[in-house]
Amino acid sequence: MSTDIARARQRAGAAPRRSGGLLRLATCGSVDDGKSTLVGRLLYDTKSVLADQLAAIEEASRRRGQDDPDLALLTDGLRAEREQGITIDVAYRYFATPRRRFILADTPGHVQYTRNMVTGASTADLAVILVDARKGVVEQTMRHAAITALLRVPHVVLAVNKMDAVAYDESVFTAIVDEFTARAGELGLNGAVAIPMSALAGDNVVEPSSAMDWYTGDTLLAHLEHVPLGADPTGKPLRLPVQYVIRQPSGDRRTVERWLAGQLASGLLRVGDPVVVQPAGATSTVVALSVLGRESDIAWAPQSVAVRLADDIDVARGEVLTAGAAPRPQRRLTATVCHLDDRPLRAGQRVLLKHTTRTVPALVESVTYRTDIAVARRLPCQDGLAGNDIGGVRILTAEPLAVDDYADNRRTGSFLLIDPQDGATLSAGMVDAGADHQPDH
Repeated sequence: MSTDIARARQRAGAAPRRSGGLLRLATCGSVDDGKSTLVGRLLYDTKSVLADQLAAIEEASRRRGQDDPDLALLTDGLRAEREQGITIDVAYRYFATPRRRFILADTPGHVQYTRNMVTGASTADLAVILVDARKGVVEQTMRHAAITALLRVPHVVLAVNKMDAVAYDESVFTAIVDEFTARAGELGLNGAVAIPMSALAGDNVVEPSSAMDWYTGDTLLAHLEHVPLGADPTGKPLRLPVQYVIRQPSGDRRTVERWLAGQLASGLLRVGDPVVVQPAGATSTVVALSVLGRESDIAWAPQSVAVRLADDIDVARGEVLTAGAAPRPQRRLTATVCHLDDRPLRAGQRVLLKHTTRTVPALVESVTYRTDIAVARRLPCQDGLAGNDIGGVRILTAEPLAVDDYADNRRTGSFLLIDPQDGATLSAGMVDAGADHQPDH
């Protein structure tokens, strides 16, 4: 955090940040790899479970004939999940240690709910990909690895779970790590940290395991507490998507002031800064800022802010205030998408494209390839993308959009494709203009 921001927080009376900051993480993997049990173990061993929650879990476990508390029930909160013993929705949990605060998204493992994994991992700083030591790397493991790579999650942990079921055999762990590393590298996912563990027994989750003295690395919690956080969003160029235009009387009640409200996607904004309104290209200067209803001379991502400009220019919802290296407004987008709907996405299909706070009509000009997760190859795609497919598309929008490449800015480089008839979300997309979108030969 810059000195300017630190001073602004002090003037505003904001609480000091807990040492280590906030880490957003997502757990993912195949069905029955133990994701919910792992999350429950983290919450239980870090004493992040309230007494009444633990009592409810113990009672639910007794009704199911279990002597010990089923820690998976701490996250599988939906009645349907408890009855089926699987995770369906994304379960968010919050916990903290003296070193860091955490927001954890426990995502579904079943292939039918891969779309929910995209939701959980889209804002994550770290992904924990679980593998059952008895089963090894399976197709769903690689599907989640591909999505993790696609979403450019900065850090990845390969958690080889249920080591107690294979007698804590080091050779089993090594073989799984070697296979995952090779296959994930083909998907562009490198640098995963591998940890052998048993979420059920608590081995290497919070406390080191005495049963695996051959492993000398960190426990999962120790790694989560010390992993470097991602790039500071205030170090990126200014991006402020306008969500709402507020009109209110001025101080003398003679004129009406126009304030532009939204959440900063990236960058810093100060009174006196010049800005460019994209995609129109109009320029002006910031004359006032309001944060949480209080005037301020500075704001930073990801704060929500209201901005008043020096010039009475036409700015509407969906336009973006920019500074520095501004995106070039464009109507043709080259992107990679994860298709979420059961209906296929085909060339020639008319959709709505939602980018930040703006929604415009669009046309899927072409579907350039489909990724075969099993062999990490891009295949020709004549029939479109089916549900849970990952592939490349080219899209023509009715109006120009101020988009960044996803690699440069996850907020302004992402979008959703929506069915104009029923409003269903069809695909989650990432702009990658410089990527090769030809099938492999």
